[in-house]
Amino acid sequence: MTEDTSQEMAFVRRLQAHDERAFNELVEIFGQRVFHLVRRMLNRHEEAEDMAQEVFVQVFKAVGQFRGDCKLSTWIYRIALNLTRNRMKYLARRKDDGRNELEPLAERSPLAAAQGVTQGELPRPDDAVSGLQMEKIVQECLAGLEEDFREILVLRDIEDLTYDEIMEITGLAEGTVKSRLHRARSALKHLVEQRLGESLP
Repeated sequence: MTEDTSQEMAFVRRLQAHDERAFNELVEIFGQRVFHLVRRMLNRHEEAEDMAQEVFVQVFKAVGQFRGDCKLSTWIYRIALNLTRNRMKYLARRKDDGRNELEPLAERSPLAAAQGVTQGELPRPDDAVSGLQMEKIVQECLAGLEEDFREILVLRDIEDLTYDEIMEITGLAEGTVKSRLHRARSALKHLVEQRLGESLP
């Protein structure tokens, strides 16, 4: 067991002992990461806030079952993704088309979410597309991807997780992850270029 793994398991034992300070530390460490993951999947700010809270409720309830077979972060992401998938199915059944809100996104931007989809390479007619407008376009196009593609793209290109971590979170084979990622990047690039074309005068 490496020193990092040993330290993580010591932290997990504090969580399993219902150490309130440890739980507050957990939320401080992973709170924003979980929120951004859920936010980019749902594309709804208030829903994401509620879901992020629910993720940590579930983590607190289930931490006794954590055995260290994967990294704590991977385990938390798996819970977040499963809860988000269930929420998306619920919203789809309701045919809820609530307003998608553009929020400033910290850390890695969706602008870097697809190979070839960067501010420098996309057409910028007369510089009419500002950075904020571009962010909004890419965010909306990301939300328009099929769920299976969107989650792989978010996990790999925005959250910067490794293929091994994504395989553990999703339960998918490496070939499937890479195939979906390639198709997701191509689809996002196509959607963004299409939207930029529509914005031409």
